Amino acid sequence: MNPFPVILSSPSGGGKTTIAMKLLEARDDVGYSVSCTTRAPREGEREGRDYYFRSREDFEQGRQRGEFAESAEVHGQLYGTLRSEVERVISEGRHVVMDIDVQGAKQFMTAFPHSVLIFILPPSAEVMIGRLKARGSEDNKSLVRRLKSAKEELKAVDFYQYVIVNDRIEAAVSAVSSIVEAEEYRRTRVGGLSSRLADLMGGVERAIDHHSKGQ
Repeated sequence: MNPFPVILSSPSGGGKTTIAMKLLEARDDVGYSVSCTTRAPREGEREGRDYYFRSREDFEQGRQRGEFAESAEVHGQLYGTLRSEVERVISEGRHVVMDIDVQGAKQFMTAFPHSVLIFILPPSAEVMIGRLKARGSEDNKSLVRRLKSAKEELKAVDFYQYVIVNDRIEAAVSAVSSIVEAEEYRRTRVGGLSSRLADLMGGVERAIDHHSKGQ
């Protein structure tokens, strides 16, 4: 198996982070790339598990050193994926699942063009807004900002290879898992395909030659 990155994107409230976490619970062959951010931790979040929390100065220095496969400013905060995190998981023989925004996904594809892109859609605007309000961290100003961003992010669906409507979390996780399994058999990912085909062709040619002589 040749491991590959799996990128989940969605508007805020689409459920990409929840899906990523449940996929990790369901599959031993999937690992998580912990992202960096300059925003403050939310209740229950831990350093090194949910994010690497950095000051803006530290983050910018990392950018200058080329440490990020992608980085972007979202809702006034910086977010980024460390190349070292992606490479760590792949070196362990596992696929890398990441929940990153549309800006970041486009950058990431430049660094890792063999990635799988999945866009998660909320079932309705009402459900998406309800999820945002349920966090308890959004005032009206930040809610409007996120909704304006969501409007722009929805325009980027055509950039993605797959789209999943997250109306039931279990079904959405199952759909992502099925995509991962199918992608393992994509022709360009099958290891040793050229040599296997050459061996098969050689065997067929020898058989043709052998049976032709016996005619």
